[in-house]
Amino acid sequence: MASPTAPTIDASGVSAPQFADILSYLQAQYRAIFGADVYLGNDSQDGQFIGIVARAIHDSNSALVAAYNSFSPATGQGNGLSNNVKINGLARLVASNSTVDVTIVGVAGTTINNGVVGDSNKNRWNLPASVTIPSGGSITVTATAQDLGALAAGIGTVTNILTPTYGWQTVTNPTAASTGSPVETDAALRVRQAASVAIPSTTVISGIAGAIQSITGVTQVAAYENDSGSTDSNGLPAHSIALVVQGGDSVAIAQTILNKKTVGAYTFGTTSESLTDAAGVINTIRFYRPSVSNVKVGISLHALTGYTTPIAAEIKAAVAAYISALPIGYPVMISRLYLPAQLNGAADAMTFEVTTIQVALVGGTLGSSDLSVGFNGLAQCDAANVTITVV
Repeated sequence: MASPTAPTIDASGVSAPQFADILSYLQAQYRAIFGADVYLGNDSQDGQFIGIVARAIHDSNSALVAAYNSFSPATGQGNGLSNNVKINGLARLVASNSTVDVTIVGVAGTTINNGVVGDSNKNRWNLPASVTIPSGGSITVTATAQDLGALAAGIGTVTNILTPTYGWQTVTNPTAASTGSPVETDAALRVRQAASVAIPSTTVISGIAGAIQSITGVTQVAAYENDSGSTDSNGLPAHSIALVVQGGDSVAIAQTILNKKTVGAYTFGTTSESLTDAAGVINTIRFYRPSVSNVKVGISLHALTGYTTPIAAEIKAAVAAYISALPIGYPVMISRLYLPAQLNGAADAMTFEVTTIQVALVGGTLGSSDLSVGFNGLAQCDAANVTITVV
């Protein structure tokens, strides 16, 4: 029979006794040896010694439980989780640089080596090591910010050529930058691991999405398929697929789509790359970058006892964070904003009562209808665009 202080592994997993239970067991055994009248309080030498032994047993049990759980991506943590997901060919994402797709225009045949472009905020972005302008006179490539972190670049702000090259005429970014991120959290890595197992799936579209999700820098993927003989409600042509991808290198994304898609499937989107397959055939692969919809929110509330300006800031931050975390294509639903607006039930939520919430795109008029962003849209909200009115 196992000791009452030992961990147990059974059909339901691993478990271990709590520190208090271990301490009580050791105290009972000690009294069984030396007598029931032995004083084992925290201020006694014997009591302190038993506490040290109980803590050592508890720490050993905790280490065993952590080691057992590290073998599953659902329960692993830290380095254990990082090692575990290697089975899926994944690695924890380190702090990343922002990326932006830029369109380079110039004389056909011009080669740009180690090119650098700049945006209106004086941030510097590195082009791929070598870029050759094709016969069409323009090419879209992914530029990488020189500095780590969430560097933003709005549409049409990357226009400065910092390494002039004969034949290179202009540069601009048709889409906004995909901002960099900090070291990947355990929760985010678990989500990516779950998506990665779809790569060998029997459904081609889910396999493509899973493979793209594994590309370094990709933070979100939405996949759509039109298997009908006519254009669907999203505007996808007959027998086509569309991938909406946030982050990641555009060439790597296009190559993954080319490698995974079925023969004859038309790829649809506003970002395109020309790739040469093993047979020497040039293929144009298209996909979407998310179309960002900047959202503003108006909140009316009754102030109760204890309501302060810092609490208003908490509300703004919570609502903005909720909207900015919505998946690609997901609408901003007013009914679901009440929970973050009420601070998810935190203690400060007792100091106010939300009466109404309205939403709109920045520059529009606030209204009471849910806000659709389109199948390839992505809602974003800054706390500065959340206004609170006390009524």
